[in-house]
Amino acid sequence: CQAIEGAMYAFPKVEIPKKALEEAQRQERDADELWCLELLEATGVVTVPGSGFGQEPGTFHFRTTILPPDDMLEDMIVKVSAFQADFLKKY
Repeated sequence: CQAIEGAMYAFPKVEIPKKALEEAQRQERDADELWCLELLEATGVVTVPGSGFGQEPGTFHFRTTILPPDDMLEDMIVKVSAFQADFLKKY
């Protein structure tokens, strides 16, 4: 069996509160773009807004790769989870 050598992505759904939606609108950004930019600034984790991939209206997602080694992937999940908790408190 050969190891996988292609890109593999996940598209997790993310909750974006009303105040964050208003802030995104004020900045003339999609709400998930605001989320991704704030995630990057806070954690260094790079993601892509789901709005570029045809998500259903009123839902928010981000795209991320799931190819890093397990320990790096686990660290990323911890960072994203902590960021989301802070994001919900902020907005």
